[in-house]
Amino acid sequence: MPITLLTPPNTPILSYNSNLIPTRVSQSRHRAPQRSSHSLRISSSSTASDMDSTSGQGILYPLHRTKTLHLVRHAQGFHNVEGDKDPKAYLSYDLFDASLTPLGWKQVDNLREHVKGSGLSEKIELVIVSPLLRTMQTAVGVFGGGECSDVIDATPLMNHNVGNSSRSAISNQNSPPFTAVELCREHLGVHPCDKRRDITEYKNMFPAIDFSLVESDDDILWKPDIREKNEEVAARGLKFLEWLWTRKEKEIAVVTHSGFLFHTLSAFGNDCHPNVKSEICTHFANCELRSVVIIDRGMIGSNESSTNYPGKIPDGLDLPSDVVDEKHSANEPTK
Repeated sequence: MPITLLTPPNTPILSYNSNLIPTRVSQSRHRAPQRSSHSLRISSSSTASDMDSTSGQGILYPLHRTKTLHLVRHAQGFHNVEGDKDPKAYLSYDLFDASLTPLGWKQVDNLREHVKGSGLSEKIELVIVSPLLRTMQTAVGVFGGGECSDVIDATPLMNHNVGNSSRSAISNQNSPPFTAVELCREHLGVHPCDKRRDITEYKNMFPAIDFSLVESDDDILWKPDIREKNEEVAARGLKFLEWLWTRKEKEIAVVTHSGFLFHTLSAFGNDCHPNVKSEICTHFANCELRSVVIIDRGMIGSNESSTNYPGKIPDGLDLPSDVVDEKHSANEPTK
């Protein structure tokens, strides 16, 4: 089933084929993920020979078979700081499920201001987040409803001082729904910073995040002695992109991790201009946002358009003039 991904403007077009559409992440799926037989292809909008369009200037596609994704890497975490000093720090259990640093929270505030100022916050219909502390803090800080007011918020997105952050509780008022999905987690295994807490504990921290798609309360995916391979992360990322077509929302924010984004996007762009490949596959900075459009070329979602109109209501003649001329010419007697 082919899917295409576009990054505007002057959009490179990325596509692959797969028959795997996951619902939940299972223990066996991540213990030994199997890469499906993907047929990778990318076309640049500046190269006519690689285009689905014969004009070479762009590509046309039905709007209702597209989704807009706003990809966000989490803000700076304590593991980023310690790992930059000494890579061996990633093996320390002191960094288990690392939270955001004070600088990380400033990065969150800056991105939130951008999202609000650009009008993006009014467009997003759903926020998908990796169920780790640093990603959920980033997600609710950027896309949530702001600090809770004096009026009691029965189910805030984040309670006060989560992760010893000294941050006020974050409201779920006037914010999109938030859903935790394990498919978009960071590299699994070995590094304690990438091991999650029990979902029961997260529910107490983030009451308004939906954790119903997470299969197990405890972390059955992370192994202390097995680090997920890069190609396995990429295959999981492709499954995640396919899973998105099971969602009805058209404009979705995804708050996830550098490794997940890098290895997922690196599966694309191998047959395009090197500069385009580099643009697609460059590592994300902390709290960086990039927007892309994915296209359902295989009718995985098969959504109906909310804007198309059938025309010819009421019934009437509506043949274009050139077709009428052709019919008239065909009916004329030959001399």
